[in-house]
Amino acid sequence: MLILGIDPGLSKCGYGLIDVQAHRTTALAAGVIVTESSAERPARLAELQWQIRRLLDNPRPDAVAMERLLFQRNVSTAMAVGQAVGVILAEAASVTSEIYEYSPNEIKQAVTGHGNAGKHEVASMVVQLLDLPRNQLAALSDDEVPPDTTDALAIALCHGAMRPPQVHKKTLRVVGKDEQDPTLRHPAFRHSHAQESQQT
Repeated sequence: MLILGIDPGLSKCGYGLIDVQAHRTTALAAGVIVTESSAERPARLAELQWQIRRLLDNPRPDAVAMERLLFQRNVSTAMAVGQAVGVILAEAASVTSEIYEYSPNEIKQAVTGHGNAGKHEVASMVVQLLDLPRNQLAALSDDEVPPDTTDALAIALCHGAMRPPQVHKKTLRVVGKDEQDPTLRHPAFRHSHAQESQQT
């Protein structure tokens, strides 16, 4: 099972792709998407969208896991991150219905065994769980190992440990679906409609 973990952000967006097998979990890719702070926000969101689309294209993940956006005191930062999350969710929904969100405490609990772990402890456990030397992790990300990278891998590992039926999936909802032509909807919505029709 291929799981893409994403630590969402507009300035820096961490990602980590892992392959979960019965007896071994392997890191396939990891890194950080960076947008220029001097650029206008629409241009930065477009760059993020393009980069996320590339990540989702090859190889296509079976599931996408993200850190849940929590309250932030800085309103401007919260708006930027929220918009980034919207872009990521939209792109993810175009390739899979398996989209999950986890709180920071859930991620820390799954990776380290307790919800109060610091970033250094999370990073150390990610390297240990993936049996991945830090120099190899740096090679995967083509950069020094930033916390955004290890956080994203931790999110992917969290989903690997908590995937269904233990986890509550975020499902897509279509407003006024009875009045809409399902053939005109986005592919993700058409898939959802087909499943509902089979159940009824």
